[in-house]
Amino acid sequence: MSLLRCLPALALVVLATGCVPVSTKPVAAAAPVSAPVATAPGADDRLTALAWMQSSIEYRLVAGQTWRSALPQLDRAIKTPTWDALPKEDRGDIAAIGLPPAVIVDIDSTVLDVTGGDADGVINGRPFDSAAWNQWAQQAAATAIPGALEFTRAAASRGVTVFYVTNRAPELAATTLDNLRKLGFPLADEHQLLTRGMSFEACQEAADNKNCRRHEIGKTHRVLLMFGDSLGDFVTIPVNSTEGRDQAVRPYLAWVGERWFALPNPVYGGWLKSLEGNDPTLPEADKRARLRTALHR
Repeated sequence: MSLLRCLPALALVVLATGCVPVSTKPVAAAAPVSAPVATAPGADDRLTALAWMQSSIEYRLVAGQTWRSALPQLDRAIKTPTWDALPKEDRGDIAAIGLPPAVIVDIDSTVLDVTGGDADGVINGRPFDSAAWNQWAQQAAATAIPGALEFTRAAASRGVTVFYVTNRAPELAATTLDNLRKLGFPLADEHQLLTRGMSFEACQEAADNKNCRRHEIGKTHRVLLMFGDSLGDFVTIPVNSTEGRDQAVRPYLAWVGERWFALPNPVYGGWLKSLEGNDPTLPEADKRARLRTALHR
């Protein structure tokens, strides 16, 4: 057999006994071994907000500057006998002049960083659950919001009593006191902590309102400044809607940054409840749809 006759245009293999053509058909690739598919956590609207509060330098700067900017106002308030930070409905007919000075602070996301409780739920793919959050709070592991410890200590050193008015449940009182004291917050008396559900003569709070507790403090103290992360930390909101919230704060806008100091909280609060229709039973998809309607271009 002539070698030249065994050379077509495509590849041939020359063997000792002749020539054998090589197949040009594609060889089927071996089926890839399927890698285990990781199960991604479900979508949770708290994720970005918590990441910002826990990881961004911007949040720490905003929180710190809020507390620092309040210190000159504290000194100004101490020197001004007529200065009072309680809204008129909470002050009532009790004159503030001559009473010993105090400041009122909220606790969660105001003086204590409690994002760990919400982050635990996000990490484990669990929606907010008050029982689970309370279990986290029982660990007394919350840290101080930047600037809060320095301000409250400075206030105490000036003879100003710090009252901690929180909507934590009464069963968390002992744990909360322990957490605050471990961090060094000024707490000479356990009565400086006022939890949700306290009752007072001739004043009953509705839902998570704090008006009766503020009024009770106003009976014995001139309130110089107030701090919180939700509008309800400063004033009662008769109707928790966007319009209702605007109306509640409108008479006191001049006090913001002067007597009232707000900390940012994009995770939870009355603002979110108002946009969700104040309905905790609403399915998550419906809540998200309501939030989308609040957006504008």
